[in-house]
Amino acid sequence: MAPLAEQLAVFLDEQGVRFVFAVPGGPSIPYMEAMRKKGIKFTLVSNEQSAAIMADVCARLTGVPGVCHATFGPGATNLSTGVGGALLDRSPLIAFTTEVKDADIGRKVQMNIDHQALYKPLTKWTVRLSAQNFHETLTRAFELAASEVPGPVHIGLPSNIDQEQVIVEEFVRLPIKKSLPAPDPAELNAAQQLFEKAKKPLIAVGLTAARLGLQQSVREFAAAKKIPVVLTPMAKGIVPEEHPCYAGVIFHARSDIVAEVYRQSDLIIGVGYDPIEFNYESWLPRAPLIHIDTEAADITADYEEVCNVIGDPAASLAHLHALKTPVYDWDWAEVNETKKRLYDALFPLSFGFSPSELIVALREMLPAEGIITGDVGAHLHLLGQLWKTPEPNRFIMTNGWSMMGFGIPSAIAAKLCRPEVPVVCLIGDGGFLMNCGELMTARRLGLNVIIIVMCDKSLSLIEVKQGWKDVVCCGTDLYEGEYFGAERFLDVPVFKAADVQGFRAAFVKAQALSGPAIIEAVIDGSVYKDLMTRSFK
Repeated sequence: MAPLAEQLAVFLDEQGVRFVFAVPGGPSIPYMEAMRKKGIKFTLVSNEQSAAIMADVCARLTGVPGVCHATFGPGATNLSTGVGGALLDRSPLIAFTTEVKDADIGRKVQMNIDHQALYKPLTKWTVRLSAQNFHETLTRAFELAASEVPGPVHIGLPSNIDQEQVIVEEFVRLPIKKSLPAPDPAELNAAQQLFEKAKKPLIAVGLTAARLGLQQSVREFAAAKKIPVVLTPMAKGIVPEEHPCYAGVIFHARSDIVAEVYRQSDLIIGVGYDPIEFNYESWLPRAPLIHIDTEAADITADYEEVCNVIGDPAASLAHLHALKTPVYDWDWAEVNETKKRLYDALFPLSFGFSPSELIVALREMLPAEGIITGDVGAHLHLLGQLWKTPEPNRFIMTNGWSMMGFGIPSAIAAKLCRPEVPVVCLIGDGGFLMNCGELMTARRLGLNVIIIVMCDKSLSLIEVKQGWKDVVCCGTDLYEGEYFGAERFLDVPVFKAADVQGFRAAFVKAQALSGPAIIEAVIDGSVYKDLMTRSFK
């Protein structure tokens, strides 16, 4: 027998957990000590929301469920916002929170709310840990978090159980991913019939394909069949921009031009397409749909000809790839011209430092293996269309959850998981305010993450949408005068740039540091109105 806190650390270590992100409370201390002894870094953050974001991103980059922890009440509610991100961005995550002991359930106790009720709609499973259910709970939690569709599990730690005795077991590493079932032959046959009748099929690739690592299969299938490919934002990197079949990103900047390609199609092949990013109905032409995924398509009954092929998407794609098909009717000169017009449209006339110029300059300076994290806002729509992404997991964003404040903690997590590669964060001046305290985390850990703050003094995405509704813009102005107004913020160096030349110089200086750096990029936000898409049909 051994103390529960000690055995919990042993279990996490065996599963390959290297970091636990947290803001601890008093009852956390025994767990912190147990983790320290096992070499697990109990990593202090500035806000519990960030703890969950960092755990989410660690899971994406390592495949091992990320782990975060918070204390009673407000700690748990802060953490829950980041946990929701893991749910809708499909990341395996274990969220521990300290809860009241059994005797105090339902009583009026300081900081006490029902964590189980709080986390029920935000997780795949929520449970209270005990000495009696210790082994089965942890095993099920990790297996469930990683199983399709992956997501978070919440485990409540009653405040008085850390020293309870549990049976010592030799834990084994749980499989990160279980093999997926083979697709139903009847579903494959139905998909084959639709595919063989098509004259202009189009491939739409989504989040599931990125998670399952289908990039090589998709690239080879598209190239062999000469079929255009569009991506959802979180699938960037599955098909790089230089691939001859790449046709753009749906939902992001100037998707109305991308629509000129996909609205010609007479069959949509959704490969790993998760509607959590963008509902099919929001863009799908009136054409049959083959939905190849681990779950059936979530689509309204208005679309009658939907063929679900559920199971291992790689096997389904291989089946279609092996079929003999004709040369399709796509006019590739027209498709390529549309792609050129899309690229040109991402550079509207600007009377200052254009965000497009900044993104192009950054792409030229960041090595291909570098990682960029994008925060939510108008700039993300541009970044998602313009940023060249050679492989998955080199552009990290939230789209299913779309939470402002994601950028900085996700960059810190990326640097912890990939210390050998450069990591930058592109964030708006509004999003920066939400989790800028994490710069202290980066400073304490000595991480050279470069935070590029695009300063246009406004919540630009909301301002653009207010313009669409023809209302007076209000509630979007962030500040007057200077944003930082100093050369350091939380003792992190601030380099200011107002043009491409100044940005390049600032980036070189930021790269040379051993710790974090901020680049205050003063940009012309007025161009966003020419970049946002109102209709995707």
